[in-house]
Amino acid sequence: MMTTLDKNKAFVREAFETLFNKRDYAAAERFWSTDYIQHSAHIEPGRDGLFRLVKSLPPALKYESTLVVAEGDYVLLHGRFSGIGLPVNWIVVDIVRLEDGKLKEHWDVIQDEASKASSKSGLPMWGQSFPLEKTES
Repeated sequence: MMTTLDKNKAFVREAFETLFNKRDYAAAERFWSTDYIQHSAHIEPGRDGLFRLVKSLPPALKYESTLVVAEGDYVLLHGRFSGIGLPVNWIVVDIVRLEDGKLKEHWDVIQDEASKASSKSGLPMWGQSFPLEKTES
């Protein structure tokens, strides 16, 4: 049996897959609240602002996530956006708050991806999996 936190993680993963990879905007409406609150410097307000941003990105856009953490109504995804039309990919931590079965609020932390060669530690920012997913606090 799935816990509420597991269901929240699966819901958010499906939402991101539907919007960013499938680009099915009609289906994505069922995931995002009509009064969605956006706390990102890169995205205009609301659900429509998010959808407009995705529509403006190149068709090669791809989203992948390796770690999903859930705590109460919050879900955090550690992911990578590639094919975004910039010289380097973005590594992003997206934080979403769920309310009434929809994504209600969003924050993000974004940085340019460092490869093994460009990282001072010699470790790449992407390509290594995380060993655990947090499901309960």
